[in-house]
Amino acid sequence: MKKVGLIDHYLDNWHANHLPEWLEEETHGEYVICYAWGSHDPAVAGRAVEGREAHRTSAEWCEAYGVELCANAAEVVEKSDVLMVLAPNNPEMHEILCKEALASGKRTYVDKTFAPDVATAKRIFAMAEAGNTPMFSSSALRFSRELPDVKREGIRTIQSRGGGLYKIYSIHQIEMLVVLMGANAKRVMALGTEEAPQLVIEFEGGRYATWGHFNCGFGMDIRYDGGDALNIPTCSDFFPLFIHELIDFFENGNIKAPSAETLAVIGIREAGFEALTKPGCWVDVPV
Repeated sequence: MKKVGLIDHYLDNWHANHLPEWLEEETHGEYVICYAWGSHDPAVAGRAVEGREAHRTSAEWCEAYGVELCANAAEVVEKSDVLMVLAPNNPEMHEILCKEALASGKRTYVDKTFAPDVATAKRIFAMAEAGNTPMFSSSALRFSRELPDVKREGIRTIQSRGGGLYKIYSIHQIEMLVVLMGANAKRVMALGTEEAPQLVIEFEGGRYATWGHFNCGFGMDIRYDGGDALNIPTCSDFFPLFIHELIDFFENGNIKAPSAETLAVIGIREAGFEALTKPGCWVDVPV
């Protein structure tokens, strides 16, 4: 059995709550979350955290899932075979939470959203390189069942759609766009409304993608040079396929998301924040 360690901002979140079940389904007990620590712990069960109610304390979360609560991140790193740094809704915490993990040399997955900006993302990658630690980060949407069969060559434009708050959910559509169109995004413009924001993303070679939050499932329409078109009405099975690829990474060290693509994703997201404050104006993607 391989012992998985979780390092988190607070443990009672949607990703952490489902990982024990997902790992059991994929590995039948070969990979088990054994150790965990959260940097922020609700002092009382039921205290609201980031607008959500009924959060369990770290001790209650660990008791519920049969996980040993550690005193700090260093203890999780010491006891675990492989590591996951979560905090999915708090990318501003990742640089701090990754410190011990990325110095360990143990294979580490860092949950989406990887970093709040490109400068921070580069520092985190530098930490992993200095610690000789295999590491990757990705939205689960990268592993949607429909994406591997999509022809990349000749894509001229993509219309992408999904839902949720920009701060938390923009990563999913941006990740898929970079997978399909490459890491060479140039600039971003915001359109739409406050309730339904949209972005136009210009990629190298005069190629464009549009991105929109419409409170709908994830899907996209793709147009190729020469006029061919492809409709993906919905993106499916991404969480089970993500867990499958995560275990392959833990087993074999195969990096699932190139660092250049992750930096591009974070750069587009960062430029998007600025673009949303001044609709109709182009904002360069930081590099």
